[in-house]
Amino acid sequence: MVKKGKEFEKRMLGPAEVEERYPISKGTLANWRSAKRGPKYYKVGRKALYDVNDLEDFFLHNPVETMDSLKGEDRE
Repeated sequence: MVKKGKEFEKRMLGPAEVEERYPISKGTLANWRSAKRGPKYYKVGRKALYDVNDLEDFFLHNPVETMDSLKGEDRE
């Protein structure tokens, strides 16, 4: 069931709001949507909406692993 009201509105962001809040352009989001990649999104009519929790989940679960970070794992 979808929550309604102010809490829902604060949690859901359009591409322009995502661009303001995170370092991702609207163009990148559009490219990801057309390629079926990137964070989960919802369609409401023609508008794409992103849940803040889904965005943060996507960022936290897709780190860039560097040579140094992999060396640190070998030491454990």
